[in-house]
Amino acid sequence: MKKYNVVVIGVGVVGIEMLRVLRQRNFPIGELRVFARSARDISVDTERYSVKPISPEGFEGIDIALFAGTEGEKGAAVTYAAEAVKRGAVVIDNGADFRMDPQVPLVVPEVNAKDVKKRKKGIIANPNCSTIQMVVALWPIYKQAGIRRIVVTTLQASSGAGKAAVEQLRQENSLIAAGDFRYLHAKVDDKVLPQQLAYNVFPHIGSFTDCDYTNEEWKLVKETHKIMHDDKIKISATTVRVPVRTGHSEAVYIETARPITPEKVRGILSKSPGVKVLDDPKNNLYPMPKDAEGKDDTFVGRIRKDPFVKNGLWLWVVADNLRKGAATNAVQIAECVISESK
Repeated sequence: MKKYNVVVIGVGVVGIEMLRVLRQRNFPIGELRVFARSARDISVDTERYSVKPISPEGFEGIDIALFAGTEGEKGAAVTYAAEAVKRGAVVIDNGADFRMDPQVPLVVPEVNAKDVKKRKKGIIANPNCSTIQMVVALWPIYKQAGIRRIVVTTLQASSGAGKAAVEQLRQENSLIAAGDFRYLHAKVDDKVLPQQLAYNVFPHIGSFTDCDYTNEEWKLVKETHKIMHDDKIKISATTVRVPVRTGHSEAVYIETARPITPEKVRGILSKSPGVKVLDDPKNNLYPMPKDAEGKDDTFVGRIRKDPFVKNGLWLWVVADNLRKGAATNAVQIAECVISESK
């Protein structure tokens, strides 16, 4: 089996998960390099990695460069992706910088794996975590019955904002457990979230922009259109931060172009790659983020018909935002790249 030289750029929560996923999926690695802003040694489970400072020369001999990405600000790929491509690497970027570039494919392998061939710049973009799990769940329905409209509310975990947000949630919980409720948010060190998260939810992820929607909400619109190659779908989103460590949940409402029953949807999704149906609410069976953590599937439940709107359906969709929502999807893209080269 041919081996590929791989580099992971970034050792935050997504970069760490990329290293874990590469090992767990037995990716055919020749040499593995790890880059960050500064040198250090890290441990991921039982494996030790020597992290080197990122530099253009570090990409010499690399076949695949996995950029962990930084949401909300310019990621390392803006500076170094072109350098990696110039030296022969295929770049897979988890950040937002290239997602809407018409020359850069935006890929979820269960939906549009063939788009990896369209990388005119040598770069493939990994979609936003919330978009990934939604389109994995909706694509099989779209193929069978079409989709005219999507209304989605996301319930997004702290890890979606990075390890500092997870630490903020931990500190806030500790303060509350100690009985200190006064000025809680002001007492937390290095706050990265705009509001207290412990014992709270707030509808503010990203920055507010057109029509008073956040850029996180617009990502669900624009990225879904690009991935599914259908910009006629009417999409409206509300994104909410919730006090969960890892695992995003979504309440997704769709109106299909053609009638389809909940029973038919369950059957289709049960046979779809990357999807697991957990849908027996009478026995308290439905997806929850605590059960999705550490798994690569997208879990779907609460599939039910809207009793008042023809062709209206509800779904409840849950996935690990660090794995399928980021690291696993990126590694799956890399697997598509090496498959096409065989």
